[in-house]
Amino acid sequence: MNEAILDARGLGCPLPVLKANRLLRGMQAGEKLRVLATDRSSIVDFQVFCRETGHALVAFSDENGSLSFTIRRRADIPSP
Repeated sequence: MNEAILDARGLGCPLPVLKANRLLRGMQAGEKLRVLATDRSSIVDFQVFCRETGHALVAFSDENGSLSFTIRRRADIPSP
């Protein structure tokens, strides 16, 4: 299964989460989205987003200010 990538580097809150949400809506259950970001508030934003929507934050890394989030789409959202 391939992993979709969203490059949200340089975008401020709440744009990385909004763009990720839009992409996740078009994905199949279990598919993964990797989000690249630089806005430090994205760390908390994605934790809250996943907790509230039921998606799984399966990986996170912070390498010299370059943030990477891997989110697995939850199973019970109907695909468009």
